[in-house]
Amino acid sequence: MASASAAGEAEVPNKRVILKRYVTGFPSEDDMEVVTATARLAVPLGSAAMVVKNLYVSCDPYMRGRMTKHERPSYVPDFVLGEALVNFGVGKVMASGHPDYKVGDLVWGMTGWEEYTLVPKPETFFKINHPEFPLSYYTGVLGMPGLTAWAGFFDVGKPKKGDTVFVSAASGAVGQLVGQLAKLTDCYVVGSAGSDEKVNLLKTKFGYDEAFNYKKEQDLDAALRRYFPEGIDIYFENVGGPTLEAVLDNMRNHGRIPVCGMISQYNLEEPEGVHNLFQVVAKRLRMEGFMVLEYFNQYYKFEEEMAGYLKEGKITYVEDIAEGLEKGPAALIGLFTGRNVGKQLVAVARE
Repeated sequence: MASASAAGEAEVPNKRVILKRYVTGFPSEDDMEVVTATARLAVPLGSAAMVVKNLYVSCDPYMRGRMTKHERPSYVPDFVLGEALVNFGVGKVMASGHPDYKVGDLVWGMTGWEEYTLVPKPETFFKINHPEFPLSYYTGVLGMPGLTAWAGFFDVGKPKKGDTVFVSAASGAVGQLVGQLAKLTDCYVVGSAGSDEKVNLLKTKFGYDEAFNYKKEQDLDAALRRYFPEGIDIYFENVGGPTLEAVLDNMRNHGRIPVCGMISQYNLEEPEGVHNLFQVVAKRLRMEGFMVLEYFNQYYKFEEEMAGYLKEGKITYVEDIAEGLEKGPAALIGLFTGRNVGKQLVAVARE
């Protein structure tokens, strides 16, 4: 068991991003606040906990739901007012009472938006096996978003060679990987994104066959018919709303729709309806939601596979890194206006 030194047991300043108020509608930076508390770089005597120094924390759209107070419990707990936001991050073990986690280990898991976090159950964290890559990759391509893309596309989407694939929010943390995995499976892939810069990235960096700026399309149905004259086999769903409605009309019989998220709906007080769901029946579609947490038991298999693709140059990844916790609130809010280009994360302390 690793123990902290007497000096390590002293309290140190601990900068953190807290939630000031619960949010309805579109969130603002002012709903959060950067404060300085204190942290102890030691674990309680006899405890199996660990203390991590956070190096990077991830910004993910699902966090928006945790900023709202739910009368009926959601699939993930609401954030606690006055406490640090919580999400996946990369850290270095500073103190540990757990036999499997040693001081100096590099890990990733659910941590606080703060400089130091006491982790009561270290077994929920994964050890980092490929530190030769940028550690920030473990908030993205080698972390939760990467596993999401891999599991959603292969296990839920069940692609076959020659399938036609459409990906919305295609330049984001998950979408940029889904497109590349589809190309590795010999599929025809089209992505939508919200700027010409992102569309160019999809075609030149991520290997999409085609891509379009949905903000410039007056008629999404016509755009999809243009790119998929024979219809869509797999739609990787990230946005919901009018895009989903247009896609349903353009799916092929027995098509598959892995439902990863619906970012267009997260800030609406009244979610939009979809008016053509009978297409699911008429076209014998399979539309299935999934949670990445249910695939954590396959993480190390995924990590090796994805690390291999990265080493071979078969997968590339683009990140948008905000420097310092002070930039965290703006980085998180920026997800919902499409300000980020690639995977959005916050560098807390670089190693």
